[in-house]
Amino acid sequence: MRLTMLDDTHPPAVRRWPHLLRLALFVVVLLSLFYLVAVSRVIDVGQVRDAVAATGPVAPLVYLTVSAMLAAVFVPGPLLAAGSGVLFGPVLGTLVTLASTVLTALIAATLGRRAGRDSARVLLGADWSARIDAQVQRRGLWAVVGQRFVPGISDALASYAFGAFGMPLWQMAIGAFIGSAPRAFVYTALGASISDLSSPLAYAAIAVWCITAIIGAFAAHHGYRGWRNRAAR
Repeated sequence: MRLTMLDDTHPPAVRRWPHLLRLALFVVVLLSLFYLVAVSRVIDVGQVRDAVAATGPVAPLVYLTVSAMLAAVFVPGPLLAAGSGVLFGPVLGTLVTLASTVLTALIAATLGRRAGRDSARVLLGADWSARIDAQVQRRGLWAVVGQRFVPGISDALASYAFGAFGMPLWQMAIGAFIGSAPRAFVYTALGASISDLSSPLAYAAIAVWCITAIIGAFAAHHGYRGWRNRAAR
């Protein structure tokens, strides 16, 4: 009787394979969208831009919303930002691009949280989940900011991953706003000056891009060294 009572105190074993299957399906869907949109280019950004221009005074709000949804399915952000510059110029266009980027981060993080957070926590286990939660509380905001400065990483894909690991939405919004501001100006300004790439605006955009790339490379190297040192300890 005693052994039976002791056995009953142990929690039932959690089946891991349904969570693994759920995460795998989520990754396959994301990779399929990335291939169709970013590689095969099944969406014509030019046609989207022309359709938005026909909406008149509400075009900035329409483009903001549409580009946020398109970026969440991996339409390249630089193309969308350049389109904002073509439509609205460097000042209003940058504001539209930046607002759209924040909205994309919120959409992707929310979907990532709903689709993968519970499964990720089960697969990682209680110990690692607690460690990740602690890191999110301490460095989550600046992790989002730093990711935006590192070249070559899809912002949407990173936002899905942040959401799956439980990043709070307020950190996603503020981090995306801070980290995306330089690139929002760069690509929007280049779009606005597409007819005259020798203009001061185009040179300013290229200079900001170079500075941002250097900061991003330094941040990535510093983050890798910090991770390696912690792993060694």
